[in-house]
Amino acid sequence: MAGQTIGIASRDGGAFDCYLAVPAGETKVPAVVLASAIHGVDADIVAIADEFAGHGFIAAAPDLFWRTLPGPLPMEDKRASERSQPRAERIRAGEADMADTLAHVRGMARANGRALAMGFCYGGPYAILGPKRLGFDAGVSCHGTRMQDYIGELEGVSQPVSVIWGDQDHVAPAEVRDAYRAVAGRMGNVELTIFPGVKHGYMMPGHHGAFDQKARDYSMRRAVAMLAALR
Repeated sequence: MAGQTIGIASRDGGAFDCYLAVPAGETKVPAVVLASAIHGVDADIVAIADEFAGHGFIAAAPDLFWRTLPGPLPMEDKRASERSQPRAERIRAGEADMADTLAHVRGMARANGRALAMGFCYGGPYAILGPKRLGFDAGVSCHGTRMQDYIGELEGVSQPVSVIWGDQDHVAPAEVRDAYRAVAGRMGNVELTIFPGVKHGYMMPGHHGAFDQKARDYSMRRAVAMLAALR
């Protein structure tokens, strides 16, 4: 199910592009807002958005890099990494874009007002920050990076959060996985899934050579199930 690129007004002034895929029908449904990897809203993210629409959910993928260097960039383009630095500041700025995207989809006639934040690599922290303070009802992180910087943000979060890595992910060493395992052990709303033999970037056929169909299928099923609970 093909979507379209729209413009969303930023609370900071200006506007940013957002890929939007809307399912067929008239029933009010939940939405998922996709926080991309540093490659931006590329073909892989578009395919994920379209897949969610095919499952009957609104899917939106904002360009989180519009302030620096907008649009998708291939992995081998060093500007993709440069535009995400300094990381903490860029993630913080992107919170406004995630919130503005959420406000836009909530205003759509098809929306039921509930939404999940789903982040990949660079966008992984928004699976926590979305429920923490941006108004999202759930979060999913797939091979998220710098997640150790945001583990403390889970305190006080009651919404469901799912964190998924492969055990060969170089950005999620054993100590990071163990830290999240401890949180999941004491917080019933937080779940951690670790796939053996899976590397960083498993969701993206177009990047890294680490694509793993089994891990991707699980991640999509988990997100779809969490969205279905928001109907």
